[in-house]
Amino acid sequence: MNTETDVNDLVKNIAEWLLARRQMLATAESCTGGLIAAACTDLAGSSAWFERGFVTYSNAAKTELLGVDAALIESHGAVSEPVVRAMALGALARSRAQLSLAVTGVAGPSGGSATKPVGTVWLAWAWQDNTGKAQVRSEHQLFRGDRANIRQATVRRALEGLLEGLPAGEMEGSG
Repeated sequence: MNTETDVNDLVKNIAEWLLARRQMLATAESCTGGLIAAACTDLAGSSAWFERGFVTYSNAAKTELLGVDAALIESHGAVSEPVVRAMALGALARSRAQLSLAVTGVAGPSGGSATKPVGTVWLAWAWQDNTGKAQVRSEHQLFRGDRANIRQATVRRALEGLLEGLPAGEMEGSG
C-alpha cells in the first residue's frame, strides 16, 4: 500500500468511529500547515465529523487561536511536549469537538538544533472523558528524510495515534 492509501484508510476508520458516536474532531497544526485537516476533509462527508482545523504556524497564532500561554512557549520552545499538549487542549476548548490532535515540530531543512534536530516532532491527542474532563496524551518522534517526508510522516503518525487511542475505554463516548 502506498502512503496516500494508508492515510486515506486511517481517515476512513477515524470517520467511522466518530460518526458511530456522533463525535467531532478538531486539529491544531504547526509543522504540517494544515495537511492533517486536508487529509480529513479529502473524505467526502467529512463535515459530519470534522469540526475545524487550526493552523498555528507562528507562536502568536498558538497563543491567540489556541490560548497557549506565551510564557510556556518562551520557557520550553514551540517544539515541546508542554506546548503540544496545550495546543491539543486549546483546540478542544475552542471548538465543538470531543477529540483533538495537535502537532508541532521542525520539518527542516533549517531550524534544527542539537537538542531539537530537524525531524523532531511532538504530537498530542486530547479528549473529554466520561465525566467531561479534558484528558491528553502526547508523544515525541524523530522522523527522517526531507521536509516533505517529515511532514507526511507526521500526518500519518497523528492519524495513527488518534486511531490507536479511539477504542480505549477513556475515549469511549456516550454518543
